[in-house]
Amino acid sequence: MLDAKMTRRSFAATMGVGALAALAGCGGGGNSGSDAAAGDEKVVIRMVTDTGGISDQSFNQLAWAGMQQLKTDNGWDVDYYESKQDSDYATNLDKAVDDGANMVWAIGFAMSDAANESAEANPDVKFGSIEGTNTSGAENLVCVAFKSQDSSFAVGYIAARMSESGKVGFVGGMTGETIAAFEYGYKAGIAYANAEQNTNVQCDAQYAESFTDSSKGSSIAKKMIQSGCDVLFHAAGGAGVGMLDECNAQGVKSIGVDQDQAAVLGYDTIIASALKKVDEAIIKVSNGFLDGSIEAGDIVLGAADDAVGLAPTHDKVPDEIYNAALEIFEKIKAGDIVPPANEADYKTYVASL
Repeated sequence: MLDAKMTRRSFAATMGVGALAALAGCGGGGNSGSDAAAGDEKVVIRMVTDTGGISDQSFNQLAWAGMQQLKTDNGWDVDYYESKQDSDYATNLDKAVDDGANMVWAIGFAMSDAANESAEANPDVKFGSIEGTNTSGAENLVCVAFKSQDSSFAVGYIAARMSESGKVGFVGGMTGETIAAFEYGYKAGIAYANAEQNTNVQCDAQYAESFTDSSKGSSIAKKMIQSGCDVLFHAAGGAGVGMLDECNAQGVKSIGVDQDQAAVLGYDTIIASALKKVDEAIIKVSNGFLDGSIEAGDIVLGAADDAVGLAPTHDKVPDEIYNAALEIFEKIKAGDIVPPANEADYKTYVASL
């Protein structure tokens, strides 16, 4: 957890619903960060995307939205470097440092190693990492991870309740712990619905091994639909958008991720989305890390911190089901339900039902 002046509990207080709603108008905290970081000079903050790119309609795009809000609120100089391949990570981080950045954000778990190395090599620059881990112990690196299993559990419940065929699907991006949290949280929500409704909805999970290959996401979705899956959820960036495209083309229900993808894409077939509030984390952590109220270490945020949730667009989901999902999410916030983030914990959870 967070080894910092601001503990996870106090951070959660600032990340509460009221605080998040007020972020768009709070430039004051950022100004103190600007003074601390660069005196009277404008703060320079840079962001490096993973291979998903700035227009992934997912967490890279959300991170950039947070960066742009920092420019609006604080007058900071913000920009980004887009990585086309893994080998670009270190190079782009170096470019960001060369820009005279006070803080550099590395977006995506695939950039974690590069962020640690760059932070160690540049101790006078502060670094942030989304879904990374501070494995180096660098005192200038703060990493923010999300309990994606919390929101995935809620949409898994919705998927199971909305399925008519008794079979749903999950499309993952790259195999790894971060995406596994989405998969097993989703499957656990399905299992919860099965126990509650005395049903037996099954889940087919496949990985595109890419966050950019939309054709691969579309191909996986097509096969899942042919096999009888009638609700598909993804955590696959641009590959997942391919899944959403295919579902829309075939009139099959789907569930988005990270942001309200029904609102972003305009697809009536997207019945819900599991939110990950990367933009708001970028704003709060950037301000706090630069003004000294947050120090280096690892922050893990979930439902209890209002850092993940359900998207507001849900008009295709009956009120009874959506409200039940909200009640479940409140139980997750309270700690009455603890969604699993890996296969072993998933098996233990299902056995407890």
